[in-house]
This record gives sequence, structure tokens and C-alpha cells, in this order.
Amino acid sequence: MFCRMRSYKAKMVEPITLPSREEREAALDAAGYNAFNLDAEDVFIDLLTDSGTGTMSADQWAALMRGDEAYAGSRSFSELRDAVRDVMGFEYVVPTHQGRGAENVVYGVLVEEGDVVPNNAHFDTTRAHVANQGADPVDCPHELAHDADADHPFKGNFDIDAGWELVEEVGEDSIPVVVQTITNNSVAGQPVSVENTREVAAFADEIDATFVIDACRFAENAYFVQQREAEFSDASVAEIAREQLSYADAVTMSGKKDAIVNIGGFAAMNDPELFELAKQRGILYEGFPTYGGLAGRDVAAMAVGLREAVEPPYVGERVEQVAELGRLLTDAGIPVYEPTGGHAVYIDAEAVLPHVPKDQFPGQELVCALYLEGGVRGVELGGFAFPGTDRPDLVRLALPRRTYSREHLEHVAETAAAVKESAASYGGLEIVEEPPMRELRHFSARLEPTEAPSSAD
Repeated sequence: MFCRMRSYKAKMVEPITLPSREEREAALDAAGYNAFNLDAEDVFIDLLTDSGTGTMSADQWAALMRGDEAYAGSRSFSELRDAVRDVMGFEYVVPTHQGRGAENVVYGVLVEEGDVVPNNAHFDTTRAHVANQGADPVDCPHELAHDADADHPFKGNFDIDAGWELVEEVGEDSIPVVVQTITNNSVAGQPVSVENTREVAAFADEIDATFVIDACRFAENAYFVQQREAEFSDASVAEIAREQLSYADAVTMSGKKDAIVNIGGFAAMNDPELFELAKQRGILYEGFPTYGGLAGRDVAAMAVGLREAVEPPYVGERVEQVAELGRLLTDAGIPVYEPTGGHAVYIDAEAVLPHVPKDQFPGQELVCALYLEGGVRGVELGGFAFPGTDRPDLVRLALPRRTYSREHLEHVAETAAAVKESAASYGGLEIVEEPPMRELRHFSARLEPTEAPSSAD
């Protein structure tokens, strides 16, 4: 008999409560209609991000207790280095406080003013780090990347033809780095095939560029490869992950995703010269090279989580729970990006709120509506988060790892259905305050309704 139960049980619980409608309205107004500004205690189901919000295993908690807090040469760092070598295949490791720290130490030494950096699709901090170096981040997404209904197994792929067109436009000397993000967070968490990674590696090699993989969801990507890429149907997730990452010169990693920890990250590479440069920059921005801005206990927990991420049944259950949320939303009549990705379901905000003009941020309005209707916090990944791009207005509902049950997912679907039912009561939004770096404005900008939405019980 096939058992659909999770392969784990809870050992700790945290109570959550749904604030009243009036309390939610007041909280959203105080937050400037930006979900990032909400207090967590005012949120019922928190799907803002899967970054650092998951539930650690008993073995990870045990590692926390065993963590070595030595400033230099800690045992915990040796455990992380060994895990990175075994799971990902890289010899050198620079620990950082999280993924953006890894981006800083890598792009800070590889990218200069005037450079151009192609990616299958830059996510927010990656784009910002490239821009902060005075370089131009350019997306080269798959031709079906922004078609929410297209049936293609790897819509997260890098468009090699677009890459070559960019080379013709700016010259190969202007491109020191080529990046591939797996899974592709900016394209609805869609996976990338190993075949495409090989092609990108060959492209980067031909123009003498360093090939960097943003590997924060590498295990989820490997699971999709196992399910969808015929060459790897009989391979394990661990074997696929090693194979796919073997084509990269370096990786940036947020341990808060597929290493299942609450804080931490690293950069890893096989080139000793790049390692030395990254290590020295890491000392400046992150800390000594064997702790990288982290407590030893967090480094130890990350080492354990990295190994757990590629083992069955964890990763299969992880991806299938996301698919389950996608099915519940679809059954409720909510248009979602299909097929669902590995860490989140993306709702087509323009289809749910077709009356809201694009320049009034229908995606951000949908984020606010989900919170008002059911205390659900998501995030907009469209015109508000990525100004100056033509990306569709999607709302990401990112599931924390090993945290919520089916009943929570059902509440999310019921909330989305309620929003759709009352869609006419939601108008658009306008920005009234934003930071100087527009690439990061969605983290702190404040908005106001262009029309006051009507209240409902």
C-alpha cells in the first residue's frame, strides 16, 4: 500500500493566530502596503520566502549543540568543507552569512564597471550585486519562460542564442562571467536541464568567461532532472546534483534554501586563484575564512542540511508539496504558472485582477489582497520587484521546508478564491517612497492605494 504521509514528525510546534480583518487592515496600512514591512506576528500563513524559514531536522539541531566556535580552523568548517566536496564536488569553500554574501565575494572579484553579465534570469540580489559593480545584468531566459501555460519541462533554461546575440552586441571581452540560476527563481522556480548546463558551460568556455551557477536550489533542480530528463531517469538526485554542478567554475549558495538552515551560505570553486581572491574579499566583508560571519553551530547545521537535501525521500516530498499547493489553487480557479516549480507556486496576478493597470502593480495589489482576505503573506515578482523589465506580474507563494501541513495549504487556496471572488473591490497601488537602488526597492518601498479598497467582513 502506498503511503502519502510525510516521512517525518514534528518535535516542536509554534502557535499561530489569524488577526481580525480590522487588525490586518491596520497592519497593512502601517506597512505601506508592502508585505516586507509587516510584523511576522501579524501574519497567519507566511509564504513570503523559503529562505531561512524552514524546519531543521533532529540531526541539524544536534549539530548546533556540537558546533565548534573557534575563531579560526573550527571543526564545524571542516564538516562544511567536506560536505561541499562530497555533495557538490568543489575543493575550496568560502563561508558567508547568506547567499548575498557569496554573491558579494564572487562578483566583487570577477566583475568590473562596464562589464556585462548574462544570466538565464537574475534574481533581485544577484542583479543588484552586478549593478553595484557598475556592470549590466542581462537576462537570457528560455523563449517560453514567460508563457505561464506552455508545457515544457525546462522553462528555466538559459537561451544560448540570446547569449551569442549579446556577445555580438557587446563583444566577448565585455563578458567576464556567465551565470545560470538553478532552479530559476525569476522564472517561477522552473528547472534547468543538465543538457542546458553543459551548453552554457561550453558557451562560457568559448568566450573565456567564468561560469558561475547560483546553486541555492540545486537539489530541487536535480529532482526535476531525475523526473524529466531521460538521460538521468535512473540516476539518484545526489548523482545528478554532482553531475550538473561539475560543469561550473564556481557556485554561489544560500544555505537558507537547499541546505535547510536559518542562516548561512558560501561560495565554492576549484580554481585556487579565484579562491584566494574570494577568500580575501570574504575576510573584508564576512569574517575569517573558516567562519564567514556565522557562528560555528550554524556552519555545522548547514553541513548536515547540505547532505540531507539530496537524499530521498526529503527532496521528492519537498517538490511534491509545492505541486500539491498548485493543484489546490488550480482547483479553486486560480490561474497559476504551470508546471509548478520546486519551491513556490506563482499566481498570475494580471489574470486575477485584470482591471488593475500594469503601472499600478497588480501583483503587489494581489499580495495585499491575500493578506487582507486570509492573513497569507506572499511576494510580488513583477514590475514592482523588477523595475524596467517586461516580466509578467506574478505573486510567489514560497513554501518553507518541512513546515506547513495540507490544512495550511487549503487555507491558502481558500484565501486566493476569496480574493478572486471580491476582485472588483481591489484597485491599484502607487509608490510614495522608495530607496535609491531601484533593484532592491521591493524590500522597503512604501505604497498607497490609487483607490481606497472597500472593506469586507
